[in-house]
Order: sequence, then structure tokens, then C-alpha cells
Amino acid sequence: MSTIDINVVITFLKSLQDKICAELEAADGRGKFIEDNWQRAEGGGGRTRVLTDGDVIEQGGVNFSVVSGDKLPPSATAHRPELAGRKWQACGVSLVIHPKNPFVPTSHANVRFFVAEKEGEEPVWWFGGGFDLTPFYPFKEDVVHWHQTAKDICQPFGEEVYSEYKKWCDEYFYLKHRNETRGVGGLFFDDLNKWSFEQCFDYIKAVGAGFIDAYIPLIEKRKATPYDDTHRQFQLYRRGRYVEFNLVFDRGTLFGLQSGGRTESILMSMPPLARWEYNFQADDGSAEAKLQNYLVAQNWL
Repeated sequence: MSTIDINVVITFLKSLQDKICAELEAADGRGKFIEDNWQRAEGGGGRTRVLTDGDVIEQGGVNFSVVSGDKLPPSATAHRPELAGRKWQACGVSLVIHPKNPFVPTSHANVRFFVAEKEGEEPVWWFGGGFDLTPFYPFKEDVVHWHQTAKDICQPFGEEVYSEYKKWCDEYFYLKHRNETRGVGGLFFDDLNKWSFEQCFDYIKAVGAGFIDAYIPLIEKRKATPYDDTHRQFQLYRRGRYVEFNLVFDRGTLFGLQSGGRTESILMSMPPLARWEYNFQADDGSAEAKLQNYLVAQNWL
């Protein structure tokens, strides 16, 4: 049996947070992350890093946390009743980047590990995570690059891995009340323990590194694209969808709030500005109308 070691995961996650922050600061050119260290009364703590008002990034956060407890919240045990009565630990890196320029997509990524233990029984453990892209003015070549990078990450772990986790991403990041996907998808997986601990951990490492390879080139390609207030207002309107998903459907947000997590860090994923407009309709043939063609699950490769 694999040896389950949360400490090696924690060490990796801290280094991943450092690397992603450094890459994003370099791409921004001016903005710097500020760090907020915090402790959780029930057990654990974390490092929240936020960059605001950069040249490229309007607001972005890259969080590391490790939390623990004696009893899981309802959001966790509802689907996994075997976890009731177990002590648990969870650690992860989670990030959301909201760029200023409407032509640079918003992006989200996270990698996480969970273990629940009970004396005399085998530990229950799994990894989860992924990354997804939310453009406002999408370019097909950018979406193809994003998904090709995702597929290349998955390929060494099995022919079926990319298609399975892409489909899971399309289904998870879906706004039922809007009948549209949140963006153009990527990878999403949870409860990953079908391989050994070591192989699952290797996959998480590949996803963390792959996010940088997938996203930084898109920032560099689009950050100097000229835009006007029409573009900006549409970006803010579409950010409203992001808020709707996070507050209505996102399991991570629910778990964080129900488990007594740090609210500021949990809601760091929200955009600094967003707007809602009653019954907005994009003009036929406009760049804004074209976005809807991308908000349908499809094979980008």
C-alpha cells in the first residue's frame, strides 16, 4: 500500500504558490502580491496572497491553506456518509485571476488533497483540482492552446484522462439557470485515488505546472490589446455570471464557509467589480454575441 504523507503535499503546495505568484508578477510587470498569514481556530491556517491594481491584473489571489477538524461539514458528508466521525485534514492551492483588459481571460485553478482518519481503519484520501478559462472576447487559437496544454498534461497518465476530466469540467462549471457553461472549460477532477498515492501526487504536480504553461502565454498575447468602455462594460456584465456560479453552485466555496474557513480568503475569488443588467441582449453579429458560441460544451481539439 502507498504511504500517505500530507507533509510532502504541503511542501509542494507552498512551492507551487511561490512559483505561480512569481510568474504572474512577471507577466503583470508592475503589480506585487501582498501576503496575509492567518490561523484557523479549529485547526490549521494559510497564506493568502492578493495582487490588486496591477498593469494587467485588476485583482488576483493565490491562496495556500491547510485546515483540519474533528467533524466534517454537511457539504462533505452528504455524498460521503462513510466520512462521518473521522478526523480530517485538507490542504490546497486555489487561485483566481481577474485581468483588467477584457481581451485577457479570467482564469481559475486549484489543486488539493484531503485525508480523513479513524483509529483502527484505513485512511480515506483523495486529490482534486483542475483549471478552467473564462474569456469575454474569446479567440479560438487561445482556447485550442488551453485545451492542448491540458491534454498534454493528461497524456502520460492514460489516454482517457483528458476526455474524462474535460467532460467533468464542462458539467461542473455549468450555470443551470443560464443554460450556459461558465467559460470554455479545461480540467476538473475530484476523489482522485484510483492510482497509487505517488502517481496521483505526480498528476497534481503536472496540473499545477501546466496551469502556468496554459495561462501565461495568453496574458502575454492579449494584454496590450486596445479596448474601450463598451468592452469594459461587457466584461463587468459577464463577471456577474462568475459571481453567480461561485455563490450558487461552487462546492469549494460552500465547504470553506461551512467548515469555518476564513471568509476573506474564500471569497477572494470574487471579481473586484461586476454588474448586472436586466435582460441584456447582445446585438446580432457583434463581438459580444459571439461569446455565446463558446459557452457550449464542445471538442476544442
